[in-house]
Amino acid sequence: MADRPRFGPAGVPPLFRFLGAQTPDVPKLLREEGLDAFEYQAVRWGQKPQMKREDAERLGAEARSNDVLLSMHGSYYVNLSGKQEVVEASKRRVIACAEAAQWMGAYVVVFHMGFYGRLEKSFAFKNCVTALKDIAATMSSLGIRGVKLGPETMGRVFQVGTLDEILTICEEVEQTQLVIDWSHMHARYQGKFRKVEDFRAVVEEVERRLGTEAARNMHCHFSKIEFTDMGERRHHTLDEARYGPNFEMLAEVIAEFKMRPVMICETPILDIDAMKMRDTLRKVMEKQSVLS
Repeated sequence: MADRPRFGPAGVPPLFRFLGAQTPDVPKLLREEGLDAFEYQAVRWGQKPQMKREDAERLGAEARSNDVLLSMHGSYYVNLSGKQEVVEASKRRVIACAEAAQWMGAYVVVFHMGFYGRLEKSFAFKNCVTALKDIAATMSSLGIRGVKLGPETMGRVFQVGTLDEILTICEEVEQTQLVIDWSHMHARYQGKFRKVEDFRAVVEEVERRLGTEAARNMHCHFSKIEFTDMGERRHHTLDEARYGPNFEMLAEVIAEFKMRPVMICETPILDIDAMKMRDTLRKVMEKQSVLS
């Protein structure tokens, strides 16, 4: 849970890689840019942690010393509503990520739940809920208690992950963290966020169903996004005016509700746009403070 709005990249920024930085170097480099969150990308992982425990612990130590809050994006190879063998393998992938997340001190593992496939949507969703409850129980039995499960709102119409589905999971499954990907929702609903009121409506719905603290402490992803009639197509930078959504509108709602979200940037220029979002929120908060 963040103590203030925090901003950071989804993965190692391109410039850091160009400079030869290794993963444990990232928190210090982010701090030098005035950023204070980092989402480690475990998106290609299999059914066992694909990093050494000592490397994870070193990253965690660097993050703590530089006041950078860690999260993890889990494996893309997860489908909790597939065939039984696929579901079981998916569970192991999520648990492997959670185990390594605990080593490094990441507070949440974000992941995609899967696909409706040929199943009726409500049935596919129930399969996911059942699998998530199994994962939560296994994590508890393994002593993984400092890491939350973060199923994410998804950007394509054939993926499990509507806002209602994510909120229902947070209501029904222990050890979960609300994860709102604003760009995904914008794409899934064909340009959902066109005015401040559209963002406000989501926060109000979260507050109604999960409470004020859940609304204030969202884990968020943000970028400009391109979409088709099937939903998400490609992420874009914040300066590409032809695409939405507009972060300044979300910033107004963050300030209005006194939110302290973790904002993870997923544009092609990860840290650069994370800093732009940070600065935009600061300007909005200063403006609201003057007006109040």
